[in-house]
Amino acid sequence: MDTRAGEGHNDVAPRRLIPGLGWKLHGDGATIRPGDVVRPEERLTWPRTIGIGMQHVVAMFGATVLVPLITDFPPSTVLLFSGIGTILFQIITAGRVPSYLGPSFAFIAPVLASTGTYGMGGAVGGIMMTGATLLLVAVVIHFAGARWIQILMPAVVTGSIVALIGLALAPSAWDNVSEGPLTATVTIVSMLLAGVLFRGLMGRLSILLGVIVGYLVAILRGEVDFASIGEAAWFGLPQFTAPTFHIGVVGLFIPVVLVLIAENVGHVKSVAVMTKRDLDPVIGRALMADGAATMVAGAGGGIGTTTYAENIGVMAASRVYSTAAYWVAGIFAICLALLPKFGALVATLPPGVLGGAGTVLYGLIAILGVRIWMQNNVNFADPINLAVAGVPLIIAVANFTIAFGDIVFEGIAIGSFAALAIYHVMRAVARARGTALEDETDAGESTDSAHATGH
Repeated sequence: MDTRAGEGHNDVAPRRLIPGLGWKLHGDGATIRPGDVVRPEERLTWPRTIGIGMQHVVAMFGATVLVPLITDFPPSTVLLFSGIGTILFQIITAGRVPSYLGPSFAFIAPVLASTGTYGMGGAVGGIMMTGATLLLVAVVIHFAGARWIQILMPAVVTGSIVALIGLALAPSAWDNVSEGPLTATVTIVSMLLAGVLFRGLMGRLSILLGVIVGYLVAILRGEVDFASIGEAAWFGLPQFTAPTFHIGVVGLFIPVVLVLIAENVGHVKSVAVMTKRDLDPVIGRALMADGAATMVAGAGGGIGTTTYAENIGVMAASRVYSTAAYWVAGIFAICLALLPKFGALVATLPPGVLGGAGTVLYGLIAILGVRIWMQNNVNFADPINLAVAGVPLIIAVANFTIAFGDIVFEGIAIGSFAALAIYHVMRAVARARGTALEDETDAGESTDSAHATGH
């Protein structure tokens, strides 16, 4: 049977002895015909596949290294679990969803808050609990279907949660910018210009290019200390941290589960559109995989993972959706993590560069929440949608805080809960009173564009 993705078949990959392995050669392995794509169960020749896999690591690298540096986690450790998580994702999804798993920006705020109180062990304990919760939710979705996610988190709610995370991170960006304002300004300008000066892959690497330019300026200004690089070994294991568990971090990490659900659902739907396949039955598996990868990362001192929009861009440009490339990417990331000198080099990025990059990235996260509203035609003539979009943002920016014993809920958590509660309570009251502007909720609206905060 002809199962070319370009012809819209809802075929599935053939069963394999080991999930995610056993790729067929696409054509001659060297060319892709006009209008055709390399499907997830196919591959090009191994040299070309290795090149594309390494390209995926480069595409996500700028955002991936920023998360551990902002949170003061060891970059090599985070990179190691990023590679492991990517391979784990391919195994659990049986090679049907091409995806790279990198550290999620949604973890930054809860990690910073929990580290200050409970140390890094408490933070990774919270990450591990987040992964376990996502895994449990994924099992329900796998058997009950993904429709209830759209009912619980319509586009107006998803957009609000994504936007408030970006806005809530703004103070941490300024903390770094204030330590090197000139370097931060150069980094910001470089990122913005790279996005419009270059096309294709170079344009998609604007984050990485901006970081490189900012780093070079920081070197010229004497803001970089290379001593740690000389002291680091060439080969060795990264630093691991054992998790500790505290009830007080629960309120900090619960909202991250909602974001990870939105990101993963958006990624699967985006891949489904590009490959013209029905991947809704795989959404539960994808969430299980991310939950498991986040648990593994937390168990060893890494940041929780999510799917990456940068890699969607690479696939769209190359028309190669082969999961073999992601096995290569995962293995390549693991190899880099086993080079302590490389981790030491990454760790020399000064605050000015981090602050500049954070300013751009946090702003993009906030605006991506707005884009979710726009792409899903959220009706802001409806006072319910206005309330859902407005109130949670103020709660997050002002960092409202509520404590129940040892459990502390801060701006992101309270804002996320507020978005859900305001929408569903107001909608129920409006329907009961006959004051609703719409007969239907926007529960059926697409969450494709929710794939936002993983970069």
